[in-house]
Amino acid sequence: MIMLTDTDLSTFRERLEQRLAALAENADLRRSSTETVELDQTRTGRLSRMDALQGQAMAKATEARAHEQILRVRAALRRMDEGTYGDCARCEEPIARGRLEADPATLICIACAEQSERG
Repeated sequence: MIMLTDTDLSTFRERLEQRLAALAENADLRRSSTETVELDQTRTGRLSRMDALQGQAMAKATEARAHEQILRVRAALRRMDEGTYGDCARCEEPIARGRLEADPATLICIACAEQSERG
């Protein structure tokens, strides 16, 4: 397994920081979509209200996913600061560069990911 170079780490840090900034930038848009749907039958018909409630539920699910991504990115940046970035959290073997390129916030190697999927 190839170890990560300082250049690799710098590149991954930059990608993670950009991802964190993008998630934070979109937070206001996501929050306004999750606000309480008002019950005003004069303004909104029953079906429109149901559509609004469905849209609100989808926005809340999107917000939850974004929050999880923020936590994952922050954890990856913390691992960089601690010097453990790129090591699998389960087996402690290096994570393949290709896997980190696909998802710089990944926590485990492909072998451990496959093992957890099998149960």
